[in-house]
Amino acid sequence: MSSLSKRQFLKSLAGTAALSTWSGLDKAFASAAATPAPLLAEQEDFWAKIRTLYPVTNDFIQLENGYYSLAAQPVLDRYVQHIQQVNAVSSYYMRTRQFDDKRASKTQLATLLGCSPDELIITRNTTESLDTVIAGINWKAGDEAVMAEQDYGAMLDMFRLQARRYGTVNRLVSLPNHPQSDDEIVSLYEKAITPKTRLLMVCHMVNITGQIMPIRQIVEMAHRHGVEVLVDGAHAFAQLAFTMPDLGGCDYYASSLHKWLGTPLGAGILYVRKDKISSLWPLFADSSMPDDDIRKLNHTGTHPVATDLAIQDAIRFHERIGIERKEARLRYLQRYWTDQIRHHPNIVLNTPESPTRSCAIANVGIATIKPADLSKRLFENYKIFTVAIDNANVRGVRVTPHLYTTTAELDSFVKALKELAA
Repeated sequence: MSSLSKRQFLKSLAGTAALSTWSGLDKAFASAAATPAPLLAEQEDFWAKIRTLYPVTNDFIQLENGYYSLAAQPVLDRYVQHIQQVNAVSSYYMRTRQFDDKRASKTQLATLLGCSPDELIITRNTTESLDTVIAGINWKAGDEAVMAEQDYGAMLDMFRLQARRYGTVNRLVSLPNHPQSDDEIVSLYEKAITPKTRLLMVCHMVNITGQIMPIRQIVEMAHRHGVEVLVDGAHAFAQLAFTMPDLGGCDYYASSLHKWLGTPLGAGILYVRKDKISSLWPLFADSSMPDDDIRKLNHTGTHPVATDLAIQDAIRFHERIGIERKEARLRYLQRYWTDQIRHHPNIVLNTPESPTRSCAIANVGIATIKPADLSKRLFENYKIFTVAIDNANVRGVRVTPHLYTTTAELDSFVKALKELAA
């Protein structure tokens, strides 16, 4: 490889290629720059333009974007380019540019999250991030952890594993689907804390119902009791407008980037507050890093670096849209369909009614139909894809629209619900 072509290659990897593929997004926002986010959220013509930038399937209506939402076409195009370019020089890239480029992606993520790059690592997903903390604490027999039965199952499994291994005690609370106040939620967790409690895990947004939790109040309460707080932010990052200082100084925060930031599969983040890094044990040993360097937690071996590179492209797309516009549109879409069925006598909403307590995600059930059957009938009879939830006081299907979802698709969903509930 000549020095000239090498420079061109590295320049391309740095993300400075021509922005022609982004022109559609720029054009769409040129005429909407002065429109307030809440008003823009209701303008279907505008969001129809945004939809054209996503490779949306026509085979069914996708209302299960919370598990994994498709990347926008400009991001996907750049991801394919990254794969091809890295593959072209293989180990040369891995030995010369890999870590600097990952650092650049991490720095951009830290800016979005409002923390130092030295408090953040790129992982593969939220589960890996949370497990790194849960398994990394120096547990002793009798130590206690507090969590909710509505938390993600993999995390509850990880806590059970620590109980088997170290003799720890897990204290579960059960979240109300329709809390009356933040104080009700905070009090629920506080009552579960004892002098032996070391860690409290809480969802920023409950994955099965979409309920947004009062994180700052919970963190401040737990810290008064000397308890560390681990926040599962799988669905909040890049869906809600916030930064780490808004959360009251939580000790650990984790999220996936393939949900709401729109990266290709295989990327997540873990934030560890600077003063908490040295006490965490790594899952995989790395003797090259000191105890107080967060990179000690990031020894994952050889992995698909093209995903790390595509993070920068996903951030660029995300910032073109703007988190305020994004959050406003997602909240509008959820309210659009839930308001139409909220008081139907045979339909049950498992998501709080207050607009501030939810955003894109909601959960709905039909009293006479099991969740699995409801999900199956929605897909087989109406070509609407959802996921069934039938545990922890939540019986229904989780419904998660995205920016490319249209109100016409939601009208079809509402019509299907009313027919099935009749």
